Amino acid sequence: MSQKLERLLNLIAALLETPRALSAEEIRARVPGYPDEAGPTFRRAFERDKDDLREMGVPLRVETVPGTDPPQTGYRIPRDEYYLRDPGLEPDELAALHLAASTVGLDGDHGLGGLWKLGGALGGDGGGGEVEPLGRLPADAAVAVAFQAVAERRPLTFRYRGEARTVDPYRLDFQLGRWYLTGFDHLRGEERNFRFDRIEGELAAGRPRAFERPQGAVPGVERASWQLGEGEPVVADLLVDADHAALARHELGEAAVTEERADGSVRFSVGVTNRAGFRAVVLGHLDHAEILGPPELRDDLVAWLRALVAP
Repeated sequence: MSQKLERLLNLIAALLETPRALSAEEIRARVPGYPDEAGPTFRRAFERDKDDLREMGVPLRVETVPGTDPPQTGYRIPRDEYYLRDPGLEPDELAALHLAASTVGLDGDHGLGGLWKLGGALGGDGGGGEVEPLGRLPADAAVAVAFQAVAERRPLTFRYRGEARTVDPYRLDFQLGRWYLTGFDHLRGEERNFRFDRIEGELAAGRPRAFERPQGAVPGVERASWQLGEGEPVVADLLVDADHAALARHELGEAAVTEERADGSVRFSVGVTNRAGFRAVVLGHLDHAEILGPPELRDDLVAWLRALVAP
């Protein structure tokens, strides 16, 4: 374990155990790993550690140390805000969570504190050596703030498409390289999905336990690859022959069926905002599918195929 990580763990333990806020000098004396003497070196290390704790979502509180005159600034971590409620995970479920967190890494250290609260991740000193991630998910400070807000039921405020929004966050989803937030939008008065790369500026989280989640499962971003795009959809008229009709029904949904022909072929009406995703669907059926219209989608597919085989 690195010296800094050990010091952070000791700092968290000290601030959780104290019944009152501790001054910086008391922290220096109690927490192993800090310089023996107070001075610029200690102050720099302590400031970095405070930033790291906040980055990990640790609820570090700044309060006045009781009984000090003149008043001194102190620090503590409220237990009721730090500890997660027991989610009731079985040992095999917790092991699966650890495996997922270790084999699909998050860029940066965002969310690391949450994994510590659930028992840590595999690798490092956790036994078995380091685990090489099989893939990585992009994650920045905004994702970390939203993740904590979902877990602690904190309202989020941010600007989206030029408007100030206040959202009760219900869940996060990751699709096709992008993060999405689902929650109740107070401006629109209904549940909405928000793409993180369209959020303007920073997210600000409100007080914990400020709203109640809906009963039961909360649907997230349930759009297919051909729907994850910008602008108004172009409605495609797609014909799939009898051999692939059942597969296309499952993929596109029964609501997209517009005609069932006597030979077993089926026509579908598909709203397309992501042409690359729609091309993938059509080409997945090879010569069993044909774009009947509009011409712009036919031409788009033809041009893409010609560019692919061009010398």
